[in-house]
Amino acid sequence: MQWTLVVPVKTLARAKSRLSDTADDGVRPGLALAFAQDTVAAALACPAVGDVAVVTDDARAGRELAALGAGVVADEPGGGLNAALAHGAAVVRAARPEIPVAALNADLPALRPAELARVLAAAAQFPRSFLPDAAGIGTTLLAVAPGRELTPAFGADSRARHRASGAVELSPGGVDSVRQDVDTGGDLRSALALGVGPRTAAVAARLLIAGQ
Repeated sequence: MQWTLVVPVKTLARAKSRLSDTADDGVRPGLALAFAQDTVAAALACPAVGDVAVVTDDARAGRELAALGAGVVADEPGGGLNAALAHGAAVVRAARPEIPVAALNADLPALRPAELARVLAAAAQFPRSFLPDAAGIGTTLLAVAPGRELTPAFGADSRARHRASGAVELSPGGVDSVRQDVDTGGDLRSALALGVGPRTAAVAARLLIAGQ
């Protein structure tokens, strides 16, 4: 069973504001794009993934991620993260209603295809399930079986909200790269320790050089 992943990408100029202590306004858009590129590239390399649909209104992000092989869906609702995810899931389901769908964060620069496959294999056992982030507060992946609604509840305390909504919390071992999203400088250091993809590594190296 191959999954379609729906990956939301915010307008790059507004992305990753909480990284302001680590990267200035001139660097953050490129860093956010690098996160998304490494996430999408790793996802497309996962044997459990059939395709990736990126939901974005950012022309640069759409162009760069399409070049990696992702499909691009315009963020027509313009109503924030959960509206974008619901719209993306509806678009892919309209074309192929029989597929399982998962929403995946775009800020997983250390993502490993084998670890993602492990998470998706666990998700396949349930109608609707999610993976909490490394901090234990948020969510990095929300998965649904064919015929089930995604009903995303990302944002503050999304782990608790997804659990309260009836989604099963997944806890497979050895999937740190799927849980390590990046919102803060500390998160970025944790991702770097795991080993990030080449695009994030290149931007992070420039950050480190500039900070010396």
